[in-house]
Amino acid sequence: MAGIVATLLITAVLLFLNLPDANAFNARVERLFVENDDLTSSAEIKLLEILAQSGTSFSDILTSYRQIIFVLLVFATALLIAALVFLVMLIALNRRMAQIERTGIQVNSLLISRDQKAVYLNNFEFKLTEAAIETLSVLAEARMDDEVLSGAEIEGMISGKPAADCEEAAGATRIKRLRDTLGNQMVSELLVRNIARKGYMLAIDKDVIRMV
Repeated sequence: MAGIVATLLITAVLLFLNLPDANAFNARVERLFVENDDLTSSAEIKLLEILAQSGTSFSDILTSYRQIIFVLLVFATALLIAALVFLVMLIALNRRMAQIERTGIQVNSLLISRDQKAVYLNNFEFKLTEAAIETLSVLAEARMDDEVLSGAEIEGMISGKPAADCEEAAGATRIKRLRDTLGNQMVSELLVRNIARKGYMLAIDKDVIRMV
């Protein structure tokens, strides 16, 4: 951040030093008055007055340009600092998300209420459909038994059919609907973890699960 501010300050100083002198035009007009004191006709005097007024206007314009350039440099500095702050925050957030993905959600309590069709995750209530409650209950029971369930096994336990007669896609569809019902993508994706070539499980400590 200090490097950015220093660069902008150096740029501003060089820019202001290389801008034309606001009084340069006035100095030239004054020199014309001094060196040409023999200009006495009304037309010549009028011309010199016009040149003097032009020099004053030129000086005012350069002063305005200096102010505008200064404001733009301050604005650019503020934008760069803000961008740097947001970049640092984004990096910190990405690291936090990566840590969460590695360790899973820190769940202190998971209470599943079938009667109320609701789940309480760290005391936050989520209203679920009956199908979503059944899917979550099956996953919770499997987690308490340290089991990983395939899509076919999930479908079989809910429908009452043998897992061999059920399709993997049916269980995957139930998982997707559960995640959709939970709503929060981060919560749903990290709560219900998909283990490649094995199946699905709840990525939480089994001791925090309660079912009523």
